[in-house]
Amino acid sequence: MAQERANVATFKGNPLTLVGPELKVGDTAPDFRLNKNLLEEATLQDYAGKIKLISVVPSLDTGVCDAQTRRFNEEASSLGDDVVVLTVSADLPFAQARWCGAAGVDRVVTLSDYKDNSFGKAYGVLIKEFALDMRAVFVVDKENKIQYVQVLGEMTEHPDYDKPVAAVKALLS
Repeated sequence: MAQERANVATFKGNPLTLVGPELKVGDTAPDFRLNKNLLEEATLQDYAGKIKLISVVPSLDTGVCDAQTRRFNEEASSLGDDVVVLTVSADLPFAQARWCGAAGVDRVVTLSDYKDNSFGKAYGVLIKEFALDMRAVFVVDKENKIQYVQVLGEMTEHPDYDKPVAAVKALLS
């Protein structure tokens, strides 16, 4: 049974339980199996040799998640080919593709955790009450070591955008 961490986050002030470990800087990033579409999956190994900025959102169809994904899409343009920006949500792959098309988002890779929430459980961001992933940002270096972690304490708040981008840029220099 996966570890549960009660009262570490809230939704509009109401306590939430996160399932999975609390990852820290220096930890090895857990592998994942996420859906690019219904038939095609992606794993951490698919992005070997790249710095990974992983933006986790509960659902692209909400205002903060929309803004977060658009912001990291903009940042991606200045980060270069050694960096991949992944947006992970529990939205169905169809919904992710539709949202990206409508939003003009073309520099981030959307990956879906809808099947079994395995990413959420491995990265400690699965919200037990909603079966969605808690808003978070991870920066993982080319050796798959975590270099930056921010798991939001309140689901409806924006993450810090500048610190993960700075962490990526530090890895590039």
